[in-house]
Amino acid sequence: MEQVVRFFQGIWDDLTSMGPADIIDILIIAFVIYKVIMLLRRTSSGGVAKGILLVAVAILISQLAHLTTVNYLLGKVVEWGVVALVVLFQPELRRFLEQIGRSSFGNVFRAKEETDETEQAILQTVEAYADLSKSKTGALMVFERQNMLDDAIKTGTALDCAVNSELLKNIFWNKAPLHDGAVIIRNGRIVGAGCMLPLSGNVNLSRDLGMRHRAGIGASEHSDAVVAIVSEETGSISVAVGGMLKRHLAPETLDRLLRNELTPQQEDESGRSWRDTLFKSKKGEKDGNGKENLK
Repeated sequence: MEQVVRFFQGIWDDLTSMGPADIIDILIIAFVIYKVIMLLRRTSSGGVAKGILLVAVAILISQLAHLTTVNYLLGKVVEWGVVALVVLFQPELRRFLEQIGRSSFGNVFRAKEETDETEQAILQTVEAYADLSKSKTGALMVFERQNMLDDAIKTGTALDCAVNSELLKNIFWNKAPLHDGAVIIRNGRIVGAGCMLPLSGNVNLSRDLGMRHRAGIGASEHSDAVVAIVSEETGSISVAVGGMLKRHLAPETLDRLLRNELTPQQEDESGRSWRDTLFKSKKGEKDGNGKENLK
């Protein structure tokens, strides 16, 4: 117990004696940790990260509890584990270093460029969905936000191109090789087509929803993505966010919803966003057009 008190007392002494250089040092380390976390989020290595954290906690506990043998063995695990991690995360580390090499001071303007590309992507998507709805051509588009969808992209064909309405209509044409899968949008650009999505686990979904809708809802359940869907049977446009499905949308409503979800929020006079208005109704409630909203 006395060691624990001394440990926290040492932390307090360090905090009270911090100078400008110490603050800069902490910010740099925080930035590196943030980049590492983002790197792990882009991959399926979250379980490995949890294992590393558990080993670190075990080492700390063994030190405090004077478990000499356990602490020695864990120390050896860490020594050899560093080499193992370099081998295990070699593709991710290489990608991270390549991103650093391609970066420049001009990246401070990237946020503005991404916003412009997202605006253009919304315009092109709405235009394409209006035509796809009229022709009853099925479509499934996933707009990625904070949660990376690299695992889904790996199931399809990786692309890197701007969103174009004619391109979307060609991708979802029922004789095109990629029409059955989902198109994934990242920062306003198409990064994958023909991608497979997890089906929803919600057993209360309406039976008239097909696999395309269930996959769209599933993707919104497993991530914070915004999923836009066109029904092949009815031509109706739907959007799934957070496991909730809004159906029978007009192209104008689709445009407003996508802008609200994917661009900086603009609140109305009552301080509520369009999402609060469009997705506020619960299962079984009716919207203004008399359509049922499904959760």
